[in-house]
Amino acid sequence: MIRLKNWEYWPFSILYFPVFFYFGWLALKHRSFFFFTASNPSIEFGGMFGEKKSDIFELIPDEWIPETKLVSKGDLERASYLGEQIGFPLIAKPDIGERGIWVSKLYNQQDLQKYVRGCPVDFLLQELIDLPLELGVFFVKYPGEKGQVSSIVRKSFMTVTGDGKTTIRVLLEKDERALMTTDLESDHMKLIGSNIPKMGEKVLIEPIGNHCRGTKFLNDNHEIDEALNAVFNNISDRIPDFYFGRYDLKCKSYEDLRELKNFKILELNGAGAEPGHIYQPGYSLMQAYRDILWHLRVLSDICRLNRKMGHSYWSFKQGFKKWKAHQEYNRLLGKS
Repeated sequence: MIRLKNWEYWPFSILYFPVFFYFGWLALKHRSFFFFTASNPSIEFGGMFGEKKSDIFELIPDEWIPETKLVSKGDLERASYLGEQIGFPLIAKPDIGERGIWVSKLYNQQDLQKYVRGCPVDFLLQELIDLPLELGVFFVKYPGEKGQVSSIVRKSFMTVTGDGKTTIRVLLEKDERALMTTDLESDHMKLIGSNIPKMGEKVLIEPIGNHCRGTKFLNDNHEIDEALNAVFNNISDRIPDFYFGRYDLKCKSYEDLRELKNFKILELNGAGAEPGHIYQPGYSLMQAYRDILWHLRVLSDICRLNRKMGHSYWSFKQGFKKWKAHQEYNRLLGKS
């Protein structure tokens, strides 16, 4: 019942069911089911899914990204060396992945070795960026024109506030968001669940800023202005053939971000990205659909223009092969 009344936690296939009809209509207009592959020609498959994060980091100037290294599946020696080089704590995540699956904050070599032994795919080790604001900034740009920021989501991490009497587990059991996203039987919860925080003490439960892991997504679209548009035009102009997607980043403040300082891009997502502001608790479902469809229409227009510039759509055979490979990869990753 809790999940039913909170549409932000509906399964993707149910939430996006009406959207699939609009996507189908766009595919008919383009005469290609895989028209979106022309959205960001420098990113495999346009960034809809299955792209390598390591390839995308190669496109972004080094000064704007954390130190990030690729490790082959099971390579304990390289992982151990890079862990010391980057420094703990650090972030580990699959080179190809989405929705926070196998993304972990690792505190020491023991954590790292456990991760390497368990992770079934190639992965990245990434420097932990200790900046207070984590944002998802959606940017769209028609070829040959200036672009605009179309969505900003600010991430509020899963925490509990102590009362000096109640255990962390019981506090979480009283939280609807935690009940929908937190595994109360996990090893981590077994370690901290019986702790009793002091009165007013805030305890971080989940350090990974993903919606399906309990992070609250807040609508910060009111922060969009000409200065922010100029900054993301500046950034995007230095990334070859990037026109549509979301920057996941950390920054010290909006003021610093507008001056292009004290920020790092954690990930860049392409055609498969969502405008995260729609997941603000209480946001209208109808308005969310309007926002999603607006972005899809812009995606379609960008692809049409890029095709005129010589960027072809993937064939059905190519796209279907990619989709099948991605399904197999997700099964390997353990994604439900």
